[in-house]
Formats: sequence, C-alpha cells, structure tokens
Amino acid sequence: MVSPEPAQSWSHEPGPVFSGVTAEVIEDALIHLATENEQYLGELPWQAGAFKGARIVEFIFILSEKWHLDQSTKYQAVELLERFMIRQVEQLCESCRRGVGSHGQGPGSSWRSVRDQIVNTFVLRLVSCMQLASKFSLHYTRVTSDRALKFLQSLKYSYTKQELLESELAVLNTLNFHINISTPLAYVELLLEVLGHNGCLLPAKPLHQVCVQLMDFCYLTRDTIYDTLLKIAIENFTPSKLQVAKFLTVKEDFMLLAVGIISTGVFILSPGHWEQVVEHLNCITGITTQSILEFSYAVLRHILGSATPEQH
Repeated sequence: MVSPEPAQSWSHEPGPVFSGVTAEVIEDALIHLATENEQYLGELPWQAGAFKGARIVEFIFILSEKWHLDQSTKYQAVELLERFMIRQVEQLCESCRRGVGSHGQGPGSSWRSVRDQIVNTFVLRLVSCMQLASKFSLHYTRVTSDRALKFLQSLKYSYTKQELLESELAVLNTLNFHINISTPLAYVELLLEVLGHNGCLLPAKPLHQVCVQLMDFCYLTRDTIYDTLLKIAIENFTPSKLQVAKFLTVKEDFMLLAVGIISTGVFILSPGHWEQVVEHLNCITGITTQSILEFSYAVLRHILGSATPEQH
C-alpha cells in the first residue's frame, strides 16, 4: 500500500513545473504539436481569424479573469469560438443557399435571417465555448451552468439551463466533438522545456510569466502585429489582396507565434541569452532565424516603440 505523501508536498506555486519529463516524452509531444499545426494550416479556411477581433478576445479575457479561469482556458475558448463560428456560418450559409434554390425566395431575407441568428446567439455561444474550455482544466475553476446563467442574466438575457445545455451540444456537434485544441501556450511551454533540455540556462518560471503576458498582448493586438510583420516580410507598406490572403497561414501558425513570443520574452528578460535561444529555436522548429527576428521586431515595435533585437 502506498503511504500518503505529506500535505506540504502538494503545496506549490501556480504554473508549470519544468524539467519534469524525459527527453523521449518531450520529443513525442513536439512531433505531435508540429504535426497538428501543419495539419491545421493545410486545411485552413479562408475566413480564419475572422472571429479573433480585439473586442471578442478582450471580452473572453475579462470574463476569464472574472471567473478565475487558468491561462490556457482563455486561449482555448478563443480558438474554440473561432472554429465554431466559422463552421456555423458555413453551415447556415449552405442551408440558406439550399432554401433559396428550392423555394425560389429572394436571397435578401434569407441572408438577413442568417445574420440575425448569428448575432442573437453569439454571446450564448461564446459562454458555451468558455464552459467547454474550462472542463479541460482539471485542477482549476470550471464554469458551472449556474455561474454562466447568472452572467447571461446580468446582460438581460433570459436563457434557461436547458438552452445552455443545448448550446454546448450545438458547439460540440458543429465541431464534431473535436474541441481539445492545443493552444499556442502549449507550444510555448513545450518549447521552454526543450530549451531547458538543450542546455539553455534560462530563468524558466519568470520567462514563462513574461511569455504569458506577451501572448495576451499578441492576442489583443493581433491584427496590428501581423500587419507590421507582413509589411516587413514583403518590404512594402501597401500589400496587395493576394499577399494578404497568402499571409493567412503565417497569422494562424501557432509554432511561429510560440517561437516569436519566446524570442521576445528572452530579449526582454535575459538579453544575454537571446542569440543562443534564437539559434536553438531555429534548430528545434526549422523556423528561420530571420523569421524569428522579424516576429520579435513586430511585437517589440508595438510594445517599446524603438528598442528592437535588430537595433540591440
């Protein structure tokens, strides 16, 4: 029989514990994330990013703080909502097209109906995505039906528990129950683990905290940062529609986002390690040093104004 450990051994500071797994496990996890990322980018819908606007992200972040949810939950809620909304719009539009063709109705009223349906249920779906995301965090606060209903009622909505349950099921069914999405934070934490195993002497916990703050910043200023990054990449301040469309895979690349955030975090917290870390990140992920530099430049330009890795 295993004797219980002392109570104090369960008491620790919040946040991930690094250097706690074997190199084989880390390698398998890295391959899994890289494969998942490539698959997502290969199937990327042209509407990707349409529901990651600053106001939506800020709403989710504020509500996550109000409900004391952990960091990964808020990112997962953003990604769940994004993928659900894109799929829902596609389904509603397809249904609308079939309705117009079979009944000979004009498209105007049908499109308005689709729009109204999306607008009228948006906050409910957002809350459902946050509920589902919170259920993956076994050791943190979950969003109960009572808490969700209380919040919705504070916004003058009169949903019932049954409608709340049906909304969760609608999200699950629309996404074919594929809701356990790896967030960019998972990429950051795994790459920090790899860097530690590769001999980079970094202050892991402080760096992780900085990376989370940078992740928040990148989510909240997403369009501005990537607009700057696109102009840097093409060396042109007026990108064409085709260039913007092709750049979509860059905006949705979780591995690039994680690498760029770590690079920026190291530059802020421990600039003496910056070149070494960038070289390691290049070797680990295959993302070029130039791409990592440009991402850090784009982020720091909007944080600090002028202090960039290039100038450093």
